[in-house]
Amino acid sequence: MSDARTDSRHSHKKGISRFGGVALIMSFLVAIFLDKNLVISAPLLGVLIASVLILFLGVIDDIKQVSWKLQLFSQLLIVILIYVMGVRLQYITNPFGGVLLFNTGLGSIVGFIISACWILFIMNAMNWIDGDDGVVGGVTFIGVISIFFLSLRPDVNQPPIAIITMTLAGGLLAFTFFNFHPAKIMAGTSGSVFMGFVLSVLAIFAGAKIATTLLVLTVPIVDAIWVIGERLKVGDSIFSADKKHLHFRLREIGWSSKQICMFYYFITALVAFFALNASTAGKGVIFIVIALMMIALLFAVRRKTLLI
Repeated sequence: MSDARTDSRHSHKKGISRFGGVALIMSFLVAIFLDKNLVISAPLLGVLIASVLILFLGVIDDIKQVSWKLQLFSQLLIVILIYVMGVRLQYITNPFGGVLLFNTGLGSIVGFIISACWILFIMNAMNWIDGDDGVVGGVTFIGVISIFFLSLRPDVNQPPIAIITMTLAGGLLAFTFFNFHPAKIMAGTSGSVFMGFVLSVLAIFAGAKIATTLLVLTVPIVDAIWVIGERLKVGDSIFSADKKHLHFRLREIGWSSKQICMFYYFITALVAFFALNASTAGKGVIFIVIALMMIALLFAVRRKTLLI
């Protein structure tokens, strides 16, 4: 099955099936329901229902492009759905010691706003890096494995999260195998948005370890913020499709798809290692350092593309 449509977010020269995300989401849902070691709690059921909605909305977008306003509205409804089902940010670790609680009164409202912004941003950031073969699947796989190891730590101790992450990791490996250059299948909107969704939600499940996941996803996060800034500077919508992202810039200066993919994998895996072995305060320092390095790289690549 070939593309139902093409857009400027992808580098492929010919039609490739955009429905890899359908297989990924379906395999994830089936594996979760068939696993007798998992209890389908209300929060997990909310995630599964949201995954189905992401699948259908993504397929519609892959067949006939949906406006960014409708996509954002749909994503917000999904965030509200899982919040009602019990996926809530209860606390975050204070880098200066202790925790910040969001489980009562005004705190619960602040917690919802933080979690909503977090989920929406990561969903779209992962969707935006899906422009070159193998990138989004590999980065998500590394992120999922990081959460797996995090969930098994004594201070977290969440075996159900470990089961969920391993279930997802298997599907991601299979997808990335077929999505690696030269890609035989693409994630499509359903797949890339789902990857961002599940990563962001697992970060909330896994003892509110948002700091670790944020650090692991430094590359797509900094890239997304950079591109948003560039679009705002020229008066474009932040959701407009263009080729300002890092992977497009790297291709423009002569990098191959495999080189771009390995760059994303290496940086993400390296940062994941530090994220799993650093204190909360240390993670903040590492994020700042990596982010500054990424910004310097973006400046250098942008300058080089202007000289071509």
